[in-house]
Amino acid sequence: MVLAAVGQFCATASITSNLSQCQTLVRKAAAAGAKVFHNIHYLALNLSRDPRGKLTSFQVLFLPEASDYIASSAEESFSLAQSNDCRDFVSALRNSARQENMYINVGVHDVASKHRLKNCLVWIDDKGEITQNYQKVHLFDADIKGGPILKESTNVEPGQKILPPFETPIGRVGLSICFDLRFPEMSLALRRQNAEIITYPSAFTVPTGKAHWEPLLRARAIETQSYVIAAAQAGPHNEKRRSYGHSMIINPWGEVVAQLGDEYQEPQLATADIDLDLVSKIRREMPLLRRTDLYPEV
Repeated sequence: MVLAAVGQFCATASITSNLSQCQTLVRKAAAAGAKVFHNIHYLALNLSRDPRGKLTSFQVLFLPEASDYIASSAEESFSLAQSNDCRDFVSALRNSARQENMYINVGVHDVASKHRLKNCLVWIDDKGEITQNYQKVHLFDADIKGGPILKESTNVEPGQKILPPFETPIGRVGLSICFDLRFPEMSLALRRQNAEIITYPSAFTVPTGKAHWEPLLRARAIETQSYVIAAAQAGPHNEKRRSYGHSMIINPWGEVVAQLGDEYQEPQLATADIDLDLVSKIRREMPLLRRTDLYPEV
C-alpha cells in the first residue's frame, strides 16, 4: 500500500504561523503513515505476506498553493517574498522532510524581478532536497460577481514551460497549480508524457469553488486516466479573500477517494491509497486512441 496525503489549512500573511500549520500537517501525515505501516506489517506477519506483495507506508504529503503566505495586497506580498521568513519557510520544510523521511510537495512564492513574483510548486525529496520547481503557467485574472476581483498577472510572472512528469515513490507525477486546472491541454500534455498523478494545489475562491472545483478535478482525472491530487487552502485569509477548501484525491476512474470539507480552524489531513495497478488497468481496458490525423496532438 502506498499512501498519499492532502493537507488543508488557512494561510495568512504570517509566514511563521503558516509554517507551524504545515509542520502540524507533516506530523499528522507521519503519524498516519506509521499507523498504516504498523497495520500492514501486523497483517503480513499473520498472513505470511502482504496482500499487495510489499510493505510500504505513507510516502508523500501534498500541501496547498501559496502555503508560505497569502497577503492582502501586492505590496505586502512582494515584501513577504523577499523576507528571511519566506526563505526560512522552505528551509524548515526541507528539514521536516529529511527528519520524517517524507516527500513534500508545497506551493510557495519566489522573486522574479523588482516588481514581479513567481507562483511556484516545489518537490522536496526525503533527503530534504528540492528536486523539482514548477512555475505556474496560467494566471488567475477574474472579476467575479459577488466575489473578489483578482488579477494575478499584475504582480506575478507566468511560467514558460510545462515540467515533464518525474518518478516518485507513488508514481510519475506531473505538476500544475490551481488555475491550470481550467486548461485540459496542460493535463493532456502531462498524460502524453505518461503522468500517472497530476497535482492541483489551489486557493480557489468560494464562488468558483462551489461551481467548478469538483467537476473540473474529476474531468481532468477521467480524461487523463490519472490520479488527481488537489490540496486546497480553506477559510478567510484576510478581509478581502476567502478560499473554498474541499481538498481531494480522485482516482483515474473519476471517483473521489479522499475529501475534506471547508474546515480551517485547524490543519486538516486526508489520505488515500495510490493504486498504480488501477491506472494500468483503466488505460489498458479503455485505451484513448486519439485521432491526431484529424486534430493536433496536445
